[in-house]
Amino acid sequence: MSVIAGVLLSLLVIALLGILIGVLIVRAVYRSIRRNRTINGAVLRTRTAFTWGPQQQVLRLRMRLNDSLESGRAAVELTLRSDGLRGELVRLFKRIQAEGATLESQLRLLQSETDSAVLTAELPVVRGRVEQVEGLVRRLRSAVSSGLGAPSDDALDALRADVDREVAAIHAGIQELHTLNSFDGRPEPRRQTTNRLYGGNES
Repeated sequence: MSVIAGVLLSLLVIALLGILIGVLIVRAVYRSIRRNRTINGAVLRTRTAFTWGPQQQVLRLRMRLNDSLESGRAAVELTLRSDGLRGELVRLFKRIQAEGATLESQLRLLQSETDSAVLTAELPVVRGRVEQVEGLVRRLRSAVSSGLGAPSDDALDALRADVDREVAAIHAGIQELHTLNSFDGRPEPRRQTTNRLYGGNES
């Protein structure tokens, strides 16, 4: 009996360990999905499309907030990869991100609200906060664009002229090649005999 009990206990421990490992794996995958911005955005859009009422408005605000922060993140990453002026842009965007994270938590909490009166009262407030974040990100992106610099009109005109010359040269080369090919395919003209040239007849 002791042997059987030991075997059963071992199997129970193995089963518990398997369940624990499975739970840890599922949690790790779930956290990874939540950290994946692309998947998170796609899930948010899908939920918004299949939700109605005030909750849908909350989801739309979450989607707007997510898209705005993503555009700001892309602008800051571009600044880090380029030689443009950075200034305090990175630090400022981190502050915007922190406020965005707080606002995202508020929207998640509001999304679970079942009292329609509370939702009706809170929606204009959180909508205004989302619009403020969007405005901050737009200004940040404008600053990034200014720091990167813009191509001058003279440089673009010169580049356009170079492109036009190159295109004209390519067309001329193609036309010349077609002309040479047409000459190669023609039959040679027939040569006249000497007698016909001088009007004589052979005797």
